[in-house]
This record gives sequence, structure tokens and C-alpha cells, in this order.
Amino acid sequence: MSLNLITETWQGYGDKLLSRHFERLAVVYVRQSTPQQVLNHQESTRLPYGLVRRAMEWGWSEARVLVMDDDLGQSGATAEGRQGFQRLVAEVGLDHVGLVLGVDMSRLARSSKDWHQLREMGALFGTVIADLDGIYAPSPSNERVLLGVKGTRREAE
Repeated sequence: MSLNLITETWQGYGDKLLSRHFERLAVVYVRQSTPQQVLNHQESTRLPYGLVRRAMEWGWSEARVLVMDDDLGQSGATAEGRQGFQRLVAEVGLDHVGLVLGVDMSRLARSSKDWHQLREMGALFGTVIADLDGIYAPSPSNERVLLGVKGTRREAE
């Protein structure tokens, strides 16, 4: 999938981004499950880095976009040992993050427990979560349910 497709897919979702989101960081989270995937699927590794450009197109300065790629080659089955994910949850909990971007929510967490922790922190601190399917504000009930279903589906995969 190319970055052009990402841009086309996300057009029209910008109405969920409020001025308070731009006062905080946009975090691009990058993860692949195994070292072999990192080596053998390089396009899948490069694609999320292109999300920096997407955040900048939405209005974040390059200095306010943080790439967290500490978990390359790490399974998403649990947050244990995934320093990048743990750092992401901590930064959201410190109210430093306005937007979390990922190509696919399964890159964030395959464990419902970990996924729901991030979702709950996002709802509490008003952090928006975005993947190729759209932008989600975790606090409205319908989007909260949708994010819950997405997390459950990813865990089942």
C-alpha cells in the first residue's frame, strides 16, 4: 500500500482534530512482529514512517511528530518487553499526545488488555487515534465501541 493511498483514505476525517490536539505531540507508532518481518517485508517497515508526512499535512510541525519504533521485531501479544508501547501509554497518560498514528491498530497491540489500556488513556486525556480506516476519538460511545471491536478482532487474528 502506498502513502498516496493512505492520504486518499484519510481525506475528510480532519474534523475530529481540534486545536488542543495540535498543542501536543503526534506519535507515529511503528512495530513489526519478528526480526524476519523487518528484514523480509521492508515496505511494511517503510510505510508507517510515511505517516510523519501525514501528521505534517494535518498541521503538526516536524518537531512535534515523534516516531516510536522501539518495538520493531517485537510481538504485539503483550506489552511486556515492548518499551515503545509502554512509553506510548505513558506519554498519553502524561497528556503529551494529541494523536497516535499507525498503519493498522494491530501494530499497537494484539492483546485486548493492552489495547484497551491505550484506548482508555486516550479517552481520559482526549487523544485521537488514527489508522488507515480513519480517525477515532475514543471518548464518544460509538467510536469507543468501534475501537473495542477493532482491538478484539486484531487479538483474534
